[in-house]
This record gives sequence, structure tokens and C-alpha cells, in this order.
Amino acid sequence: MELLLNDLSLHGQFTSIHDFHQAIRSIMNMRNTLRQFGRELYCHRNVAQTQVTPRMSMQQAVQQFDSSDRRAVMIWLTQQGPFWEDDRIHSENDYLEYQGQMVTDTALGEVAIRCFRGHECNTLSLTPSNWGFSPIPVAWQHDDKTCDSIEITNHWNINTLETALQTAAPPIKSWEQLNVTMRNQCASLTFSDECFEPLKGIPFNDSAAKRLVDRLKTLDKYKGCFNEHGQRTPEGDRIYQDYFTGDKAWFTDSSESEKHDFKSALTFLDPENKKEHIFCPWHGKINTPKMRIHFSWPISQDKPLHVVYIGHKLTKK
Repeated sequence: MELLLNDLSLHGQFTSIHDFHQAIRSIMNMRNTLRQFGRELYCHRNVAQTQVTPRMSMQQAVQQFDSSDRRAVMIWLTQQGPFWEDDRIHSENDYLEYQGQMVTDTALGEVAIRCFRGHECNTLSLTPSNWGFSPIPVAWQHDDKTCDSIEITNHWNINTLETALQTAAPPIKSWEQLNVTMRNQCASLTFSDECFEPLKGIPFNDSAAKRLVDRLKTLDKYKGCFNEHGQRTPEGDRIYQDYFTGDKAWFTDSSESEKHDFKSALTFLDPENKKEHIFCPWHGKINTPKMRIHFSWPISQDKPLHVVYIGHKLTKK
């Protein structure tokens, strides 16, 4: 489960520094609770500029705290993070709204898209605010005018947060755990026996693991987006447009020069027939660090989607 600070719950509502101090102390206590469960509270890099009183931004108000509280809050907001935009999934072109209010480019919009993509993701709101309720319904309007809706779980006190943490699946903390979790959760993918083996020589990276989960779950969802005639569904068209096309596509084919120069490296044992090999230049990309997920192509309704390699980029020159 991921928790994002709901920046919309800072809307200039505090009438005094004291009231704001009490609210941010509550958030810091909940952040400490998250850490005890091996999790972090994500914020946006610009949240310190948000208005918290009629005349002060958060950064200005925090400067009125005593030195220890001031240091703890500002290190989190401006240096330590983590910052959800580093792993942002939704784009500025996604139209997301709550009861007619656009929430694109906010933590609530990001949580909604993550939940649409199959993540367990909640918001954490300051109190008092206009966001002291749960769930929060968010609508996602597509270019074709269709609309999906989802309800976001929101926390504003430590009691509901602790209950959610106690029942949530544990965070992934090793490559072996990633291996087991993805094989269990991505039923539409056919993982080769050795596809996770290349990760064993790489130090575990929490951010990279989360991005691998994103891409594998997206592949898994896309594999199920074909009708009985083998045609992509509207949801499949959206996934293809969002993640297989454009300069920032998650999934791309290797270049012709890479296919030529690295043909051997991009050829893998066929998971269904170990006497045969399959050429898999199509891959999912992670750029920091440079990691790749190689899989069979084309993706269709009637053939397995083989995931054959997860590890460092193979086509380094």
C-alpha cells in the first residue's frame, strides 16, 4: 500500500500558526507510523508553497515552529521526500475530477490513476480540512468521452491508518519477494523459470522494484484486453496509446541496429519448449537505473505473453 499526502487538504483553512502546527504534527506522527510498517509518506516537491493560512504558505508557517519541528518538516518536504512525481503515472493530459473539480496534477489524481492500474494506494489528509471523509470518488474522463470512476480511501486520523496498515500486504523488500508477488498477481503473464535470475546480482532498489511492478501489472492488464474475436477492447486501445506509443512510452521495440548488434543477447529459451528459442526485442523500460523487461511480441488473445528477462539493459554499447 502506498500513501500520498493529499495536497488539496491544504487550502488556506488554518486561522493560526498554532492550529496548523497541531495539524502538521498529526501528519508527522502518521508518517512515523508508516515508517514503522516499512512504508513512506509521499509528497509533492511544491507542497511547501501551498497556502495554509490566509496570508502564509506552508514554508512560511513552518518557519514559526521551534527549531526541531521546523527542521524535521522542511527536510521531509524539500530534501528527503520521497516525492510522488518521481514515479508519476498520470499525465497532464489525463482529465480527472472530483464532483466537477479538476484534480489532474494533484496527489488525488495520481492516487486515482494508480488505483485504476491495480495499485493499492490511499491518500492522507490534514485535519481540519474540506477532505475529512472517505472514500473520495474520482472520475477519469477519456478522449472518447467515456468515463471511469473509482473510490479512493482517505485517512485523516491515525486509527484508520493503523487498521489499514495492519491488513495491507507487506511492501516488497527483495527481488525474490518481487518474483513471488508478480507470479501470483500477474496471472495473464507467462514468466519463464529464469526471467528473474538476472536481478540476483543487482542490489535491491525500492524505486526500481515499484516501477517493475507498474510495468508488469500494465502488461498483465493489457494481455486481458482482447475480445473473443482477437480485437483490442477500448481499454486495450487506451493502454496501447498510453504506454506503447510516444517519446515516453514504457514499452518499445529495440532499434534495428540493436536487433542486429545484440541479436544473441535478445534471444531467449522458449518457456514452453526449451529446445527452441524466441527473439524478444520488445521490452519495458526503466531508466534509473537502466533496467529492462523483455517479452514476446505481438501480444494477442490466443498466444501466451512470455516474460523472459528482467534485469540490466542488455543493449549497452
